[in-house]
Amino acid sequence: MALDWFKDCRKVIGSKQVKKAIAEGQARVVYLAADAEERIIMPLRQMCSEQGVELNEEYDMATLGRAARVEVKTAAVAILD
Repeated sequence: MALDWFKDCRKVIGSKQVKKAIAEGQARVVYLAADAEERIIMPLRQMCSEQGVELNEEYDMATLGRAARVEVKTAAVAILD
C-alpha cells in the first residue's frame, strides 16, 4: 500500500478532527477521500486553500481508513506537524 508510512505519523482522523487541526494550524497535509460526499469535504478543501495546507485527494475512503489503521472508512485524515 502506498500509504504504509501513515501508521508512524501523528494524525487525526475524521472530518471534525481534521477541521479542528486545520483551524489550529496543526495540519501539515490533509488527505480527503475522492469518493466522500462533497458537502463534507468542501469546507475542508476551502480551509486548506485559505490556510495554505497541502491537500491530497487521490485515495478513496476505504484506502484512507485502512492506511489510518481504523476499522471504518474515513473521508479525511490530517498529518500533523
